[in-house]
Amino acid sequence: MFDWLISLLFPVENPSIGQSLITIMLAIGTGVFLGRLKFGKITFGISAVMFTGLFLGHLGYRIEESILDFIRDFGLILFVYGIGIQVGPSFFSSFKSEGLKFNILAVSTVFLSGIITYILYLTTGLSIENMVGIMSGSVTNTPGLGAAKNTIAELKDSFPDRTFDDPAIGYAITYPLGVFGIIGSIILVKVLLKIETVKEMRLFRMSKINCENPLIPRKMRVTNEAYLGKSIEDLQKEFGEGIIVSRIKRSGQKEVVAPMLDTKLSLRDVLMLEGKEEDLSNFIQKVGRLSSDSFIESDSEIVDKKIYVTNPKAVHKKLSQLDLYNTYDLKITRVFRAGREILPRPSLELYYGDVLKVIGKEDAINEAGKIIGNQEKKLVEPDFLSLFGGLFLGIVLGSIPIAIPSLPVPLKLGFAAGPLIVALLISRYGGIKFIHSYINNGAIHFMKDLGIALFFAAVGVHAGDGFYDNFIEFNGWTFLLYGSAITLIPLFTMVIVGRFFLKINFLQLAGIMSGAYTDPAALSFSTNYLDSDIPIQSYAQIYPLVTIARIVTASMLVLLFA
Repeated sequence: MFDWLISLLFPVENPSIGQSLITIMLAIGTGVFLGRLKFGKITFGISAVMFTGLFLGHLGYRIEESILDFIRDFGLILFVYGIGIQVGPSFFSSFKSEGLKFNILAVSTVFLSGIITYILYLTTGLSIENMVGIMSGSVTNTPGLGAAKNTIAELKDSFPDRTFDDPAIGYAITYPLGVFGIIGSIILVKVLLKIETVKEMRLFRMSKINCENPLIPRKMRVTNEAYLGKSIEDLQKEFGEGIIVSRIKRSGQKEVVAPMLDTKLSLRDVLMLEGKEEDLSNFIQKVGRLSSDSFIESDSEIVDKKIYVTNPKAVHKKLSQLDLYNTYDLKITRVFRAGREILPRPSLELYYGDVLKVIGKEDAINEAGKIIGNQEKKLVEPDFLSLFGGLFLGIVLGSIPIAIPSLPVPLKLGFAAGPLIVALLISRYGGIKFIHSYINNGAIHFMKDLGIALFFAAVGVHAGDGFYDNFIEFNGWTFLLYGSAITLIPLFTMVIVGRFFLKINFLQLAGIMSGAYTDPAALSFSTNYLDSDIPIQSYAQIYPLVTIARIVTASMLVLLFA
């Protein structure tokens, strides 16, 4: 009577589509549950799906071959595209500060891992496919494994008579080692170097005093007679566009207005300013003094509001083209984009999903909102045209064959690097035509987690087929030994160079250690262990370039030596 249920829920050698989907749901559901369990301060998160997949594969569960590759590749594409969209803006802007130094250190670590892998390949007699799998697992890099498998698939098409080992076996054996190796290294380094978290936090804050300062408001009263009669435009020419005068109240009056460029200063005028603290302090010191006047903030006609950029006609327009100042008598004081605050310079180009903070009369703000869009609800709804348009471009880019002399087949960026690069560029430039970069945070997290869960489930179940036999056949303990060299040698080299030569704050270094190994479990541990969110910042700065370097390294090793 219940034979259909038994065949659906229990493992079979040749599963149907329905049985395959049940296996995928079992792997993901059980893995997510186990990933939430805490072992001290450690949680495995979504990576636990890999282990449940291995266990189910070992028990005999299978995924129908025709959908296995689709689930694996589609999951990888969703994951890397979500990462690119999420960290794109901060990734490019970080190169203006210390991001370049961080990325050089992290990418050098990636190449050192590749060199060690090549040396082990020459000296151990293992196939390069197994060594690349060991490397990808030892550095917990899923896209690298995906790139290696894609490259092997290309080689199989070109050389159908040849057989290749499955790198997922080495990956599955060494992945736990990679996770625990990075976490253990963070603990060991902190103890050996006698790191005091509070002291590191204080040093980090001191180093950030003069860079990446947030925009703040200040009230001031005009007292310097040398500036009487000067216009707002004159002040901008002298102090630059980093100072925004959003409101002005004349001395002895209660009326507050948004000043025009030709508005001239009078003695004891009260100004509401927006800008960086250093710029504001310099301006106030020269023009007058701080004010405690409360009327400038309480005028009933002048209000602060946010306008959301959702009208396609406003997207990619410069603020000078919209000319809200002269058309609606509105002052834009800040632009919020992907968690960043940007000064509203006339040359600033608007992206879909930007948020403008404006000051002026409410009727004028409402009229301007009609031009800009201001439909916040649209930002909550998924824009599938942009999402799948971006994924389409990423797959096309990843599929372009790049002919390189001496390689047996053309090099391709693959389904990991292609979508990642497209997402970074779309995020950096706000989109391409109708493809927008904006995806709300909830959707990004869902896309990333769903993608990596699908990938882990497919790879885990496939690798679990004969996992124990493979562990015995390939002597898994030697895989772990080789993997520990790939994990630890580059990691401690990075710590020595980063801490003693580059003088990197340990809180940032912990993020770089996690990011260089693209390990979200280690990142989660470091933020809890160090009681700080600073590791997340450096992790995000290096993740995209490191991922691309891992993908290229894995692909080149297979292409050159398989």
